[in-house]
Amino acid sequence: MGNILVCDDERSICELLDIALRRDGHKVETVTGGDAAKRKIDSALFDVIVTDIKMPGVDGVEVLRHAHQISPESAVILMTAVDDYLAAVQAVKAGGATDYIRKSPGLVDEVKLAIARSLTKVSLSRQNFALRRDAAARNSLDNIVGVSPALEKLKQTIRTVATTNSTILVYGESGTGKELVARAVHTCSPRAGEAFVSVNCGAFPETLLESELFGYVKGAFTGANQNRRGLFEVADQGTIFLDEIGEMTMPMQVKLLRVLQERTVRPVGGTSEIAVDVRVIAATNRDLDRQVTEGTFREDLYYRLNVIPIRVPGLRERREDVPLLANHFLKKYAPGAGKSIHGVRAAALEALTGYDWPGNVRQLENTIERAVALEATSELHVELPAERPKARAVAAGAESASSTTVSVPAGPVLPEGVNMENYVAQIERSLLQSALGQTNGVQVRAADVLGISYRSFRHLMKKYEL
Repeated sequence: MGNILVCDDERSICELLDIALRRDGHKVETVTGGDAAKRKIDSALFDVIVTDIKMPGVDGVEVLRHAHQISPESAVILMTAVDDYLAAVQAVKAGGATDYIRKSPGLVDEVKLAIARSLTKVSLSRQNFALRRDAAARNSLDNIVGVSPALEKLKQTIRTVATTNSTILVYGESGTGKELVARAVHTCSPRAGEAFVSVNCGAFPETLLESELFGYVKGAFTGANQNRRGLFEVADQGTIFLDEIGEMTMPMQVKLLRVLQERTVRPVGGTSEIAVDVRVIAATNRDLDRQVTEGTFREDLYYRLNVIPIRVPGLRERREDVPLLANHFLKKYAPGAGKSIHGVRAAALEALTGYDWPGNVRQLENTIERAVALEATSELHVELPAERPKARAVAAGAESASSTTVSVPAGPVLPEGVNMENYVAQIERSLLQSALGQTNGVQVRAADVLGISYRSFRHLMKKYEL
């Protein structure tokens, strides 16, 4: 079903189409003039705009041009009298109008068919957008590599919950493959033929995340020169994956909660609600229970998201999968590097299996990729990631200090003429490097070590060019 705008200077035609289209389940708004239609297009997002050509003042062709400029994703259907026929054909040939209909006793049926055709095109356009935005192909259970009992249990859980429409919360350490799990749920579900849209909630500032998820209308903020659909609309009938949900700010949590409750979204700057049918899968590597207790995550939103919890085990919990993963990544990276490597040395596999992998599958993948790039023989030699014990000790000290009060000795303890700003910058940079050393480069865990948010950690990383 679609969100339809009908524009005709004959009120009787507006009322006729309003009744007929609402019976088919569409959401319909009607106006009796071109100026009013342009104002509606400026303030709301419509799937299809149906407009008469000849109207006093602003005519249908002007409405078409305005829609094409402000809301290019909207389909426009022109209704014409016999003497308007050539104007309608020219508008279609010019590329702006989607369809045209001659006014006749069968007008209602013709409009219904034209809207059905247009909605099909809109749906395909959204799916193509989602595929372009998320270039990786849909992943099935076969992409979750491993045969360990822990992984087999995970796959069985995915098969069971995929047939439902319930909201899912995927949790586990960084690098365990939470997005793979979300994709597998989507692929095994009845929604598999629709869009899978992934968004990292920690990668956007609050205001940008709102417009990214819910869309916006022209003039909502500086630079909003046309209407844009949000990712919830793009994912309509499909699945939206909200990664790093624990990074979402409290105001955004309120807005997301409302979407989950009402199943509607309101674009930034818009005045009307848009119904969406989307399955929500969220993921986090944080302890949301603790965040609820600390007051940094809403309890009501937590219960809305945690309908079906799925825990992804860490790699150290399924060591028997390490050899399979190592060979999987070898086959993935060797051809691209132009290397003919037949396998991983037995001693290397033994070492890989015995390592704890704090960065999980992602760290193992990076390790194999690096080994492939450096290998000059037909058999892969692998060096385990450096432990950097000194860096861990410094970072551990920083973590301990975050929970205690630091005493500054009285008296002239600093060199004369010291620059406080540079001095503090050196300390911050050193702490960042130490935390990264302790966590083998896993930034989310490094932020936890330092007791700061991931967003603050990324800001400091950019500030010091690390």
